[in-house]
Amino acid sequence: MLEIGLYGLGRMGGNMARRLSRGGITVRAYNRNAQVTRQIAGEEANIVACATLTEMVSGLAAPRLVWLMLPAGEATQAAIDALVPLLSPGDLLVDGANGYYKEAQRRAVELEAKGIAFADVGVSGGIWGLANGYCLMAGGRPEAASRLEPILQVLAPAADRGWLHAGPAGSGHFVKMVHNGIEYGMMQAFAEGFALMRAKEEFELDLAAIAELWRHSSVVRSWLLDLTADFLQDDQKLAGIEPFVADSGEGRWTALEAVERGVPAPVMSLALMMRFASQGKGDFGNRMLAMMRKGFGGHAVKS
Repeated sequence: MLEIGLYGLGRMGGNMARRLSRGGITVRAYNRNAQVTRQIAGEEANIVACATLTEMVSGLAAPRLVWLMLPAGEATQAAIDALVPLLSPGDLLVDGANGYYKEAQRRAVELEAKGIAFADVGVSGGIWGLANGYCLMAGGRPEAASRLEPILQVLAPAADRGWLHAGPAGSGHFVKMVHNGIEYGMMQAFAEGFALMRAKEEFELDLAAIAELWRHSSVVRSWLLDLTADFLQDDQKLAGIEPFVADSGEGRWTALEAVERGVPAPVMSLALMMRFASQGKGDFGNRMLAMMRKGFGGHAVKS
């Protein structure tokens, strides 16, 4: 039976553990919150709760396969630093976070110098991945991808689709980075379009009905539109929702990459800027604009 060590049982990692278990793969799971680990292990047949990283790694047969599903950055690096002394040459370490592809390239070199293989896997699917499967973008050497293939086939919607060995180390996270940049642009376009229709009050447009309409044979039909139609059925005014939109590192990295490569990416970049604006980061600039307008035209300023 195939087995894997999985560190990180958050919204994505927990459901990935469940899907792997239901696909017949033994998951030796570890999470900093031991209660979460015990709960998932108690609910799924093939999940073994591990109290420590040492217990997780030592229970795997060599060569081991360990997958990290942790927040990108310091948390992932700390986990790698803790795992390296426990791993042996020939083991494979997978980073499934929304990490920066340049970090993945660096880690691959550092780990391979110790004889440990590395793969970076971009994971898309959100909270629906357990039922529908995940879209998986893997980077790493061909031999690492070959070892990962049976795992990817279980996590994906089907064994023959929804997963790809994109290229060398870093390519998995790079493709996922661009994927998220596109996601920003698509979300912004839907948000602006529905906001414009809502502002046309004289037509009394039914936004929920329009969203449902567009789901069928429209050029703009998509999963994002499906989700939009669902929440508009319940609430078209969204008056109780704060107009604050967080941004992940991947949106910023995509914009920076476009600048570095000299590739025009205005839609993705502006979508990122609109998220900054929603966070109040444009407030000082708007105050400046109001004061300049007052200065040259004597226009009133709101206090």
